[in-house]
Amino acid sequence: MRSLKTTFLNQHEGDLANTDRREWLVRAGSFSLMAALGFVSQEASAKTLELGKPAPALVLRTLDGHSIATRDLIGNVVVVAFWATWCEPCCEELPILSAYAKQKADAGLKVLGFSIDTPDELPKVKKMAQDLSFPVGLLGSAYAGDYGRIWTLPVSFVIDRKGLLAHNGWNDESHIGMTESKLKAMVDPLLDSTQR
Repeated sequence: MRSLKTTFLNQHEGDLANTDRREWLVRAGSFSLMAALGFVSQEASAKTLELGKPAPALVLRTLDGHSIATRDLIGNVVVVAFWATWCEPCCEELPILSAYAKQKADAGLKVLGFSIDTPDELPKVKKMAQDLSFPVGLLGSAYAGDYGRIWTLPVSFVIDRKGLLAHNGWNDESHIGMTESKLKAMVDPLLDSTQR
Protein backbone atom coordinates (compact mmCIF):
# COMPACT_ATOMS: atom_id res chain seq x y z
CA MET A 1 0.00 0.00 0.00
CA ARG A 2 2.82 2.38 0.82
CA SER A 3 4.09 2.25 -2.76
CA LEU A 4 0.64 3.07 -4.18
CA LYS A 5 0.39 6.12 -1.93
CA THR A 6 3.91 7.20 -2.80
CA THR A 7 3.31 6.70 -6.53
CA PHE A 8 0.07 8.69 -6.40
CA LEU A 9 1.64 11.53 -4.45
CA ASN A 10 4.69 11.56 -6.75
CA GLN A 11 2.45 11.72 -9.85
CA HIS A 12 0.58 14.66 -8.38
CA GLU A 13 3.56 16.28 -6.69
CA GLY A 14 3.50 19.18 -9.10
CA ASP A 15 -0.18 19.81 -8.42
CA LEU A 16 0.38 19.76 -4.68
CA ALA A 17 3.51 21.90 -4.97
CA ASN A 18 1.68 24.37 -7.21
CA THR A 19 -1.22 24.55 -4.81
CA ASP A 20 -0.65 27.52 -2.62
CA ARG A 21 -0.05 26.13 0.84
CA ARG A 22 -1.44 29.32 2.23
CA GLU A 23 -4.74 28.67 0.40
CA TRP A 24 -4.93 25.21 1.93
CA LEU A 25 -4.19 26.55 5.40
CA VAL A 26 -6.75 29.32 5.02
CA ARG A 27 -9.43 26.84 3.96
CA ALA A 28 -8.61 24.40 6.75
CA GLY A 29 -8.39 27.21 9.29
CA SER A 30 -11.72 28.64 8.15
CA PHE A 31 -13.44 25.30 8.64
CA SER A 32 -11.90 24.93 12.10
CA LEU A 33 -12.77 28.49 13.11
CA MET A 34 -16.36 28.06 11.96
CA ALA A 35 -16.67 24.90 14.02
CA ALA A 36 -15.06 26.47 17.08
CA LEU A 37 -17.32 29.53 16.93
CA GLY A 38 -20.43 27.37 16.63
CA PHE A 39 -21.25 28.37 13.05
CA VAL A 40 -21.25 24.70 12.13
CA SER A 41 -24.61 23.56 13.43
CA GLN A 42 -25.51 20.09 14.55
CA GLU A 43 -27.10 19.55 11.16
CA ALA A 44 -23.70 20.26 9.59
CA SER A 45 -22.34 17.05 11.02
CA ALA A 46 -25.65 15.26 10.49
CA LYS A 47 -26.06 14.12 14.11
CA THR A 48 -29.32 12.51 13.03
CA LEU A 49 -27.47 9.77 11.11
CA GLU A 50 -28.02 6.49 12.93
CA LEU A 51 -26.11 3.26 12.49
CA GLY A 52 -28.37 0.42 11.43
CA LYS A 53 -30.98 2.82 9.99
CA PRO A 54 -31.49 3.51 6.25
CA ALA A 55 -28.62 5.57 4.89
CA PRO A 56 -29.65 8.88 3.34
CA ALA A 57 -29.98 8.76 -0.43
CA LEU A 58 -27.24 10.45 -2.41
CA VAL A 59 -26.65 10.70 -6.16
CA LEU A 60 -23.18 10.97 -7.67
CA ARG A 61 -23.10 12.84 -10.97
CA THR A 62 -19.89 11.46 -12.40
CA LEU A 63 -17.32 13.39 -14.37
CA ASP A 64 -18.33 11.43 -17.48
CA GLY A 65 -21.99 12.43 -17.17
CA HIS A 66 -23.57 9.39 -15.51
CA SER A 67 -25.68 9.38 -12.35
CA ILE A 68 -25.20 6.74 -9.67
CA ALA A 69 -27.72 6.68 -6.82
CA THR A 70 -26.84 4.96 -3.58
CA ARG A 71 -30.38 3.53 -3.51
CA ASP A 72 -29.63 1.73 -6.79
CA LEU A 73 -26.64 0.00 -5.19
CA ILE A 74 -28.58 -1.99 -2.58
CA GLY A 75 -27.08 -5.48 -2.54
CA ASN A 76 -23.58 -3.97 -2.58
CA VAL A 77 -21.49 -2.48 0.19
CA VAL A 78 -20.97 1.22 -0.57
CA VAL A 79 -18.28 3.61 0.66
CA VAL A 80 -19.27 7.25 0.16
CA ALA A 81 -16.08 9.33 0.30
CA PHE A 82 -15.89 13.13 0.41
CA TRP A 83 -12.58 14.74 -0.59
CA ALA A 84 -10.93 17.71 -2.31
CA THR A 85 -7.82 18.21 -4.45
CA TRP A 86 -6.41 20.76 -1.98
CA CYS A 87 -6.76 18.36 0.98
CA GLU A 88 -3.44 16.62 1.64
CA PRO A 89 -4.94 13.85 3.85
CA CYS A 90 -7.41 13.18 1.00
CA CYS A 91 -4.49 12.73 -1.39
CA GLU A 92 -3.15 10.09 0.99
CA GLU A 93 -6.53 8.36 1.37
CA LEU A 94 -7.56 8.22 -2.30
CA PRO A 95 -4.99 5.66 -3.50
CA ILE A 96 -5.81 3.43 -0.52
CA LEU A 97 -9.53 3.58 -1.34
CA SER A 98 -8.78 3.00 -5.01
CA ALA A 99 -6.66 -0.10 -4.42
CA TYR A 100 -9.20 -1.50 -1.96
CA ALA A 101 -12.11 -0.79 -4.34
CA LYS A 102 -10.32 -2.58 -7.16
CA GLN A 103 -9.40 -5.53 -4.96
CA LYS A 104 -12.94 -5.95 -3.55
CA ALA A 105 -15.07 -5.06 -6.59
CA ASP A 106 -15.97 -8.71 -7.30
CA ALA A 107 -17.10 -9.11 -3.68
CA GLY A 108 -19.69 -6.35 -4.18
CA LEU A 109 -17.88 -3.18 -3.08
CA LYS A 110 -18.73 0.16 -4.67
CA VAL A 111 -16.90 3.36 -3.80
CA LEU A 112 -18.33 6.75 -4.79
CA GLY A 113 -16.03 9.77 -4.64
CA PHE A 114 -17.61 13.16 -4.05
CA SER A 115 -15.19 16.05 -4.58
CA ILE A 116 -16.15 19.28 -2.87
CA ASP A 117 -13.90 21.25 -5.21
CA THR A 118 -15.46 24.13 -7.09
CA PRO A 119 -16.22 23.86 -10.83
CA ASP A 120 -13.19 26.02 -11.68
CA GLU A 121 -11.02 23.29 -10.12
CA LEU A 122 -12.48 20.62 -12.43
CA PRO A 123 -9.21 20.08 -14.36
CA LYS A 124 -7.43 19.21 -11.08
CA VAL A 125 -10.29 16.87 -10.09
CA LYS A 126 -10.15 15.12 -13.48
CA LYS A 127 -6.40 14.71 -13.25
CA MET A 128 -6.64 13.09 -9.82
CA ALA A 129 -9.66 10.99 -10.79
CA GLN A 130 -7.90 9.43 -13.78
CA ASP A 131 -5.79 7.34 -11.39
CA LEU A 132 -8.74 6.10 -9.31
CA SER A 133 -10.64 2.84 -9.76
CA PHE A 134 -13.97 4.29 -8.67
CA PRO A 135 -16.31 6.95 -10.08
CA VAL A 136 -15.86 10.57 -9.05
CA GLY A 137 -18.04 13.65 -9.36
CA LEU A 138 -18.27 17.19 -8.07
CA LEU A 139 -20.63 17.64 -5.15
CA GLY A 140 -21.36 21.19 -6.25
CA SER A 141 -21.36 22.61 -2.73
CA ALA A 142 -20.21 21.67 0.74
CA TYR A 143 -23.72 20.49 1.62
CA ALA A 144 -24.49 16.80 1.09
CA GLY A 145 -28.18 16.48 1.91
CA ASP A 146 -28.86 14.43 5.02
CA TYR A 147 -25.14 13.75 5.44
CA GLY A 148 -24.81 17.40 6.41
CA ARG A 149 -22.36 20.12 5.49
CA ILE A 150 -18.95 18.70 4.68
CA TRP A 151 -16.77 20.75 6.99
CA THR A 152 -13.90 18.36 7.59
CA LEU A 153 -11.98 16.25 5.10
CA PRO A 154 -11.60 13.49 4.34
CA VAL A 155 -14.83 12.00 5.64
CA SER A 156 -16.45 8.73 4.56
CA PHE A 157 -19.60 6.77 5.27
CA VAL A 158 -20.25 3.06 4.75
CA ILE A 159 -23.59 1.60 3.68
CA ASP A 160 -24.26 -2.13 4.04
CA ARG A 161 -25.87 -4.44 1.49
CA LYS A 162 -29.35 -3.67 2.86
CA GLY A 163 -28.88 0.09 2.44
CA LEU A 164 -28.33 0.66 6.16
CA LEU A 165 -25.69 3.01 7.55
CA ALA A 166 -22.81 0.89 8.85
CA HIS A 167 -20.21 3.63 9.49
CA ASN A 168 -20.85 7.29 10.27
CA GLY A 169 -17.73 9.25 9.34
CA TRP A 170 -18.74 12.13 11.60
CA ASN A 171 -18.15 9.83 14.59
CA ASP A 172 -14.63 8.88 13.47
CA GLU A 173 -12.48 10.61 16.06
CA SER A 174 -9.19 9.79 14.35
CA HIS A 175 -9.84 12.31 11.52
CA ILE A 176 -7.22 10.63 9.39
CA GLY A 177 -9.53 9.20 6.76
CA MET A 178 -9.73 5.61 5.63
CA THR A 179 -6.70 3.41 6.07
CA GLU A 180 -6.20 -0.12 4.83
CA SER A 181 -6.63 -1.49 8.36
CA LYS A 182 -9.83 0.52 8.91
CA LEU A 183 -11.27 -0.71 5.63
CA LYS A 184 -10.44 -4.32 6.46
CA ALA A 185 -11.94 -4.05 9.95
CA MET A 186 -15.03 -2.15 8.88
CA VAL A 187 -15.84 -3.23 5.32
CA ASP A 188 -14.51 -6.80 5.03
CA PRO A 189 -17.13 -8.21 7.44
CA LEU A 190 -19.89 -6.51 5.44
CA LEU A 191 -18.52 -7.95 2.21
CA ASP A 192 -18.33 -11.40 3.78
CA SER A 193 -22.04 -11.16 4.54
CA THR A 194 -23.96 -13.82 2.62
CA GLN A 195 -26.95 -11.55 2.04
CA ARG A 196 -26.18 -10.34 -1.44
